[in-house]
Order: sequence, then C-alpha cells, then structure tokens
Amino acid sequence: MNPSTHPTAAIRVAPPHTAAWSVPDAVRVLVVALPLSAWGLVRLIESQPSPLCSVGVVASVGEAVEHLPALRPDVVLVDLDGEEGAETLTALQAQTSAKVLVVTSSSHTALHDRAVLAGARGVVAKREAPDVLLRALVKVHAGEVWIDRSATGRIFQELSRQKAHRPEDPAQARLALLTARERQMVAALAADAAAPGKVLAQRMQISENTLRNHLTSIYSKLQVSNRVELYAFAHRLGLAAEA
Repeated sequence: MNPSTHPTAAIRVAPPHTAAWSVPDAVRVLVVALPLSAWGLVRLIESQPSPLCSVGVVASVGEAVEHLPALRPDVVLVDLDGEEGAETLTALQAQTSAKVLVVTSSSHTALHDRAVLAGARGVVAKREAPDVLLRALVKVHAGEVWIDRSATGRIFQELSRQKAHRPEDPAQARLALLTARERQMVAALAADAAAPGKVLAQRMQISENTLRNHLTSIYSKLQVSNRVELYAFAHRLGLAAEA
C-alpha cells in the first residue's frame, strides 16, 4: 500500500518526541489510547472547525506522564477500553493541571464512578454521538464536569462512605481543640518563628504574660513542648498561610 494513502497518514498529530503543532487559542488535547482507537479519536477532534486540536497520541498513561512537559495539553482524553484501568488516572492527575476526560464502551456505572473518583472530570460513553465528545472536551476544559445526575448522587455517597471509614488524623483532632484566638496565635508564630515573645504580644495586642498563658494552653492541647515543636506542627498542617 502506498504510504500516502494509508489511513494513518491523515492523522496530523505531533509525535511525543517532537514539538507539538497547535492552533492558536485552541484547546490542546492529548489522546491516550491504543492505535486504532486513537486514530478515530484524533480524526474526530480534527474533523471540523472547532476550538480543539490534538497535540499527541500515546498508548498509555505512563507515556502520557512522560511527555506532559513537552506536549502541554489542556485536556487528556483517556480511552479506558485500552490497557488502562481507572486507578491509573490518579497518578496522571497528580502530574498535571490538565483536565482528564474518559471515553469507554463499558456501561458499568461502577467503572464510570471509579474513573471520576480517581480524578477524571467526566465520562463519555462510546455509544454517544460524536459531537457529544467534542462538547464534553470543551466543557471539561472550561472547568465543568461531564457526568449525569445519577452518577453525581452515587459519587457523593461514595465520598461520604470513604470519609466515614477514613481514620481521623490525630493532629487534626488536636488542632480542633484550639479556640479561634489560639489558632490565630499559632498562625502568627508559624509565619514568623524568630519573632520574640514581646513582639508577638504587641502584634496580638496582648501582654507577654497573657501570651505565655495562651502558649501553655496551646502546648497542652497540641501535645508539643516548645515553640520549635509548635512551629513544625503548624507548618505541617499549613497554618502559616492563615496568618
């Protein structure tokens, strides 16, 4: 067969090892799928004037993670009918700010829910009309989710169930014992650990003696022994940002 007439010759996508071509201001889509599925998805994305363009095709989430810096996608479109499981989306989402959208031929709601719980912003069934996928890509890029109402209810229930069974963080439990004023003091100390007690007291508009009394109570509630341990505790829980 003449290579120029081969079906794959029509795919205008940048190989992962080269700079990706793009349409100015277009939504950049990275396709994660096996070759035959990828061919169809790319042809659909580029079949008509739209705010979408494909910037690459890879066969697995692992390859996608590897090439994210070069391809800089806005949306990663993952075909779960390939070699990927819904659980791999967690690793993908952890490596990119791009939105993740899933396509699948499976009608199992459990798979759809796992994909969303793992980080996907939506799921499009392959039985849907082609324009549905195009609209989903645009909506997901805009920050919306593409799931039906029944899925929303199931996912909220699952999140509630997971939260109920999740062991409580002992540090968070101790933090909850602080009053609003004590929490404010911890944040102030975490933001400027080198500040003398006199300076902290002035900033809080209290006396040094009152500050010491508050710190004694804070140490007891948080189970720390000194300002160094309090500083470490506060930064581990992100309290410095509250100052």
